[in-house]
Amino acid sequence: MALKMRKNKSPQPPAPCLLTECMQVIAGAWAPNVIWCLRAGPRRFSELRADIPPVSAKVLSARLKELEERDVIVRHVRPTSPPSVEYELTEIGQELIPALEGIVRVGHKLKIRSGYYPSEAEADANLAQALESA
Repeated sequence: MALKMRKNKSPQPPAPCLLTECMQVIAGAWAPNVIWCLRAGPRRFSELRADIPPVSAKVLSARLKELEERDVIVRHVRPTSPPSVEYELTEIGQELIPALEGIVRVGHKLKIRSGYYPSEAEADANLAQALESA
């Protein structure tokens, strides 16, 4: 006997789907990390590479271009010798920070449930450090 299809009681996302639009911004490889690292202020490419050690220069460059095209970050060429480039969050990029902080909190709870932390105090200290504004 086939099971009866239940109605979805969740409200439909607004059309065009705003949830999908936002998720496309942060779904790219390393995009949330880039946004996270820029939350405290402008960073140069080499600083971002040091902040996110596993990311390759090629992927970081592509992600920065993508985030710039989506108006999440802005690229500033500084008139130094030699010229330097800094990236910083736009106003809309800053608005993503609370969403990323929420994701960090859920990740924290998942780590606690999996037994990742040896003690609750260490877990809480780790979360506090992660959410600390630089």
